[in-house]
Amino acid sequence: MTRLKAEFQRLYRHPPADAASPPLNTETEIGSRAMVFELARPADWEQLSTVWRGVQRDLDLPAPGIAASGLDGLQLWFSLSEPVSLVQVQSFLDHLRRRYLPEVAARRIKLMPTVDNPLDDTTSVPALQAATGNWSTFVAPDLAPLFAETPWLDIPPGRDGQAHLLSALKSIQPAAFSTALAQLQADLQANEAAATAAAQPPEPPHTAPAITTTATQPRDYGPNLAPQTFLLAVMNDPTAPLALRIEAAKALLPAENTATITA
Repeated sequence: MTRLKAEFQRLYRHPPADAASPPLNTETEIGSRAMVFELARPADWEQLSTVWRGVQRDLDLPAPGIAASGLDGLQLWFSLSEPVSLVQVQSFLDHLRRRYLPEVAARRIKLMPTVDNPLDDTTSVPALQAATGNWSTFVAPDLAPLFAETPWLDIPPGRDGQAHLLSALKSIQPAAFSTALAQLQADLQANEAAATAAAQPPEPPHTAPAITTTATQPRDYGPNLAPQTFLLAVMNDPTAPLALRIEAAKALLPAENTATITA
């Protein structure tokens, strides 16, 4: 076995079959150690690099391999130390898409494996692509931008160089995969809840009911009251100052009584 084949198998192939392990249900489980996230038409590394950097920075996962498809896309090859079901693979990759590339059209993104493309033992990089006559190849991160317009090689890549690139990659451990998937799901739910809340019209601010106080105003007795009637009105007006009411009462009393009140 060549060094390149050994490195590819270490990262992406199934371990030797264990006779004691039950076979997977191919319709629902299709166990895979490889997960491939492809961006094509165009193969924009600036966009795809947000996923490559994000899984390392935000999810604390090892860097995936970077490959030019030999057709029209750039790919991220994630390695799992143990196979997971197709449902888990698709959930993980789709959550990556929704978190890091939500504005990119779905037609430009391919998530593998699928039922129709299970990434079986015939799938490999590097490989000659019959449709174009070009080669797929793993590439170093600093060279990935050079493949944005032409994501292929027209000659076979060097096997030693490919093996060297793969030798630096590590597989995602089961606990790390479960943690990352749970974090992606929780973050997506939180973002969706925040977006829903932001779309709702703001509620009017709560204000305490205004308490109005009406100052007691002196009563308007009118301009045409007779003097005695005016004085009676003032004396009997509870809103009038007490001193004025007393003066009005004194004015209405006979003179001798007024003197008594004054005294």
